[in-house]
Amino acid sequence: MLSGEKPLWLTFDCYGTLIQWDEGVRKALTHILQKYSRSDVDIKDIVAWHDNIEHELEQSVPFMTFRKIVAESLGKAMAHFGVSTDQADFDTLLQGISAMPPFPEVVTALTELKQMGFKLCIISNTEDSVIAGNVAQLGGTIDRVITAEQARAYKPSPTLFNHAYRQLGVDKSKVVHICASPLLDLTAARDIGFRCVWIDRGTGRQAPEDYTPDAVLPNLAHVPALFKSLGW
Repeated sequence: MLSGEKPLWLTFDCYGTLIQWDEGVRKALTHILQKYSRSDVDIKDIVAWHDNIEHELEQSVPFMTFRKIVAESLGKAMAHFGVSTDQADFDTLLQGISAMPPFPEVVTALTELKQMGFKLCIISNTEDSVIAGNVAQLGGTIDRVITAEQARAYKPSPTLFNHAYRQLGVDKSKVVHICASPLLDLTAARDIGFRCVWIDRGTGRQAPEDYTPDAVLPNLAHVPALFKSLGW
């Protein structure tokens, strides 16, 4: 159960939590496959390959920029299915990421959380110029955006979260993190020990077997009521 003192900051994973990542990636990759008349390739398989490669590259040394990771992930995933890609395809995917909209309930929920006195920060495995398009769709509710580009590290590395805490001027006890990503964010919560609310949107992704989130909710609309029930 979520407990403890009221946090000063709420931090959020962006893609998949606030922004419709899966839907946006499928749309962009479907467009690319249609360009090459490859209706024989299952979009779910392409997405799975792309995501796996992306997560692997994020942990590579030395640090790779998000743009380079997206380009390599796209190229390798498509190549596995015999599809050659070009710069225009990379641009399609990257522009699609930046334009991905929020889930329907997100702006209303974030607005209510702001009215309850919380400061809101995004901590995301991306870079500033890409996420700017997404943040612009969140109704001016976000106070800070901390990216992998700024920290030179990707989740689930503690480096990114510790960088965020330094930038916010707080320690982990003053924060509650809200996320939909079990592979990245829940793993970090387990290893670092910060309070964490998992937004389980029914994608089939599972929490680590050795970690139980402090709370599990189906979408962001339920977060304000949960916090009110705690007296926050």
